[in-house]
Amino acid sequence: MPELPEVETTRRGIEPHLLGKRVVQVTVRQAMLRWPVSEDLAQCFTGKTIVSVGRRAKYLFLETDDGKVMLHLGMSGSLRILREHLPAGAHDHVDFVMDDGCLLRFKDPRRFGSIFWLAGEDHPLLEKLGPEPLSSDFDGNYLHEKSRKRKVSVKSFIMNGHVVVGVGNIYANEALYHAGIRPDRSAGRISKARYITLGKAIKEVLTRAIEAGGTTLKDFVREDGSPGYFGQSLAVYGRGGQQCHDCQKILVEIRQGGRASVFCSVCQR
Repeated sequence: MPELPEVETTRRGIEPHLLGKRVVQVTVRQAMLRWPVSEDLAQCFTGKTIVSVGRRAKYLFLETDDGKVMLHLGMSGSLRILREHLPAGAHDHVDFVMDDGCLLRFKDPRRFGSIFWLAGEDHPLLEKLGPEPLSSDFDGNYLHEKSRKRKVSVKSFIMNGHVVVGVGNIYANEALYHAGIRPDRSAGRISKARYITLGKAIKEVLTRAIEAGGTTLKDFVREDGSPGYFGQSLAVYGRGGQQCHDCQKILVEIRQGGRASVFCSVCQR
């Protein structure tokens, strides 16, 4: 599933092709995604000029002076920039054509993504979201304060979008490894000093992942169709049963909330 680095990679990739461009055509081939595509999307977005391409959590925004498109890539979605209008495939659900001929194509094999047209207020899905992990509002002190009396595991805690947005399963595994914290430890029992280390690790892991273009495990591709390369740098995620890079101990894999957690029993305590 695309996580924050993949979504930010997508934003940075499509932004230069869309800024200042006028939308001349919107084609919706499949409106039934996780939620139905806004019925007025084509009518409202066609003719508008894109003034910014933004991101909040895992949502992307194509903003105009009087409204914006809000997109989510879901579990398998991607946005491609095409200069040739290639025939649409079975999972190419929505096309946006710009006045210079550029085409932005939304592909989503599992149809868990979403596309909304927002004319005024922000969408209810954006309410109660936590801070951005790469912002000044987020650090270890914040995590420590929010974690008091929390009995959930620290991994579940940092993956909670009401606590902090965008720290998905891959990057939670990696940040906890680099912070030396077991993923199944109770969030409320971790000291402020260790949370400060974890806050820094989250920022560092996400920053490095964005610089590498995200992680491609199965479906994610960048705006030009190329994969993300952070997968080559993963320390623990997907490496259960292999040796720890630091101490050579065999990495342990457990299930938490239906997701794989991989950690080193020596390096993470």
